[in-house]
Amino acid sequence: MKLVKAKKYLGQHFLNNNNMAEKITNFLSYNNYQHLLEIGPGMGILTKHILNKDIDFHLIEIDSESVLYLNEKFPDLKKNIIEGDFLKFDLVNHFKNKVAIIGNFPYNISSQILFRVWENHDKVNEVVGMFQKEVADRVLSLKGRKRGILSVLIQAFFDIEHCLDLEPNYFSPPPKVQSTVIKITRNNRVSLECSKKLFKQIVKSAYNQRRKTLRNALKSYNLETRPIIEPLLQLRAEQLSVDDFIKITQNAEKA
Repeated sequence: MKLVKAKKYLGQHFLNNNNMAEKITNFLSYNNYQHLLEIGPGMGILTKHILNKDIDFHLIEIDSESVLYLNEKFPDLKKNIIEGDFLKFDLVNHFKNKVAIIGNFPYNISSQILFRVWENHDKVNEVVGMFQKEVADRVLSLKGRKRGILSVLIQAFFDIEHCLDLEPNYFSPPPKVQSTVIKITRNNRVSLECSKKLFKQIVKSAYNQRRKTLRNALKSYNLETRPIIEPLLQLRAEQLSVDDFIKITQNAEKA
């Protein structure tokens, strides 16, 4: 079987260590969801460790060469292999019940994958994914300079756990960056108790002017001065928790 050549324009760096692949798939809990979707399986180094699990397993792959390879290597999965772009994929209508996601994510779209997870937080219960270490560190960050828009959005609905770091030589071709596997698990927050759309806008506005205090960064929202948010407006975005941003959004709704 002819091996798939990694394509730079797709950001492909194939994991080449079988023991590490098995370890990554073992981070999945297989609890509280009925479906599992692997994003960008490539040549299936993670796939083969999931085949015998009792779960409805699907793959989505944008690379037609990889799809042909996967169809030949895993004929029993053929009907569950989707050729397409995850960023355009309709999770809600494709899966009837809760779903988990796993993948050695292309680093050029890994943040966009997480934004899609956030948008579908009621459908996605768990994610185990490979990220550029810098992106993983931001998602994991609870405070300070590494914290950003993605940190706040994902932490609103998910608990994040560092799993392991991988050196470039675990991939073919080796990336020029360090890699990190993280696990994201749906938390107990049912809703934000405010507009989800406005919450995202406020978080983005705050971080787009992260050197300014919230009072100046969010000037256009005409926030009402109230004791519950007055101390928050004197801070910068990176100093706020998810709950702090919820309070500000609730205030903006009333204004």
